[in-house]
Amino acid sequence: MSDQPVRIFIVEDERRIARFLQIELEHEGFETATEDNGQRAFERIGQERFDLVLLDVMLPGIDGFEVCRKVREFSSVPIIMLTAKDELEDKVTGLDIGADDYITKPFAIQELMARIRAALRKHQAPETPEGERLTCKNLVLYPSRYEVTVNGEEIHLTKKEYSLLEYLLRNKRNVLTRDQILQEVWGYDYAGDTNVVDVYIRYLRAKIDERFGDKYIYTVRGVGYVIKD
Repeated sequence: MSDQPVRIFIVEDERRIARFLQIELEHEGFETATEDNGQRAFERIGQERFDLVLLDVMLPGIDGFEVCRKVREFSSVPIIMLTAKDELEDKVTGLDIGADDYITKPFAIQELMARIRAALRKHQAPETPEGERLTCKNLVLYPSRYEVTVNGEEIHLTKKEYSLLEYLLRNKRNVLTRDQILQEVWGYDYAGDTNVVDVYIRYLRAKIDERFGDKYIYTVRGVGYVIKD
């Protein structure tokens, strides 16, 4: 990151909790901003620079899950979900729609700080060179800009769709098995069905192959998928 202070956006409608988080985070040297409405929070994430978002699930306007889902259509900003619920289903929902982490209230502030530092480190991974481009025919992916174009037209992908496309492009002409894709894109501890890969390949094909009438992603029966010119 740059020399600017790390800016954390606290999206929480319980004023007491929001103020507590603000005091603790600023004590740790972070810069903060707060919002108590889901719709306004979503709009601000699109307009302002935040390095990490602490996002409560239960919010007026639109809930935290919907905020996260919509943000992931254009941004990879780290998101940690905050919730009073401790149900596995909610945790899975949050992670599936692109949250980086999930912490249940009440939580120890030290644990939250550790999770914030871990999420920031993950997103501070060595940056790809500004000029790097991954290409296949008229498709161009710019890793440093989180941007994809086909015939010069920008394509809007979710975080998972983007990660899947980037993995395919970095292995262009190499056939990747569903297990390889799951491990790389969803993480080794993903407990779902490998069918999720087929579903996301279908999403990508709808946004790229079908929309532009050109074939990019090929199925290799019994093996997996490959992207090739």
